Amino acid sequence: MTTSLPGIWPALLTPLDASGHIDLSRFAAQARRMLDAGCGGVTPFGTTGEGPSFSVDERIAGVNALLAGGVPASRMLVSTSCAAITDTLALTRHAVQIGAWGCLVMPPFYFKGVSDAAVIDFYAWLVDTVADTRLRIMLYHIPQLAGVGLSADVIATLHTRYPGTFVGIKDSQCELAHSLALADRFMATLTVHVGNEPDLPALGRLGSTGAVSGLANFIPRTVQALVGQPDSAQAAKGLVRVKALLGTLGGYALIPALKGIMALRDGDSAWLRVRPTLKALDDAGLARLQADLARIGFDVHAD
Repeated sequence: MTTSLPGIWPALLTPLDASGHIDLSRFAAQARRMLDAGCGGVTPFGTTGEGPSFSVDERIAGVNALLAGGVPASRMLVSTSCAAITDTLALTRHAVQIGAWGCLVMPPFYFKGVSDAAVIDFYAWLVDTVADTRLRIMLYHIPQLAGVGLSADVIATLHTRYPGTFVGIKDSQCELAHSLALADRFMATLTVHVGNEPDLPALGRLGSTGAVSGLANFIPRTVQALVGQPDSAQAAKGLVRVKALLGTLGGYALIPALKGIMALRDGDSAWLRVRPTLKALDDAGLARLQADLARIGFDVHAD
């Protein structure tokens, strides 16, 4: 098993039915579409997938639906992050039992101001309690959302204490200097993957092999070129396109806007549904998004 994330893994958006439950068949169809587009795998129930909005049972049912829908477990990086550590444990055990490529795990994120030692204790407890050599963890650093980050010393301690278990870092702090500092310290033995698509070329040049990306739900090939061929003409064009898109999306709540792009791409308003406390785009909001995308020349059908 490679310990470096191979290729682009879309942070899957989660389609909902009219009752607000996961639309399991459409969820599997979106995952298969991503694999057919050349993605290395898929990441269900991360931040972009509204993961913390779903119960443990819902998330397990969603992963099982991907399996039943033809998505190999070996091509899933399952986000198992929860506020309750026992919920994280249940989701992590399930991912290991089905043979998932790995688990994407942020620190518990309810209590703030916790020490590095406490963060280390959580991950150590998780690894020791799962007690399965198949466990592979991608550390998830997104402090602006979680309120709890992963210091370089935490990462180094875990990597040393559990060699082969902690296989990479997803740095979603969205500050290139921070990502480069992590790469300088860890890239030789622990791959750094960035969540901010404009930073992908810089990390690709340093040996980063892929990414978990929200934009990859609809432009996977563009995102792949950014990290896989960072100095190519395709990547240069893609970078301009991605920066323009993110600049436009900055005027919206991100997840409802990403689902809006899916609705426009597929001509399917069902994609607009989100879980509370997020607010779905209404007709006027979707029309404004469509006009804003047209203004920057972004074709939702082109990749």
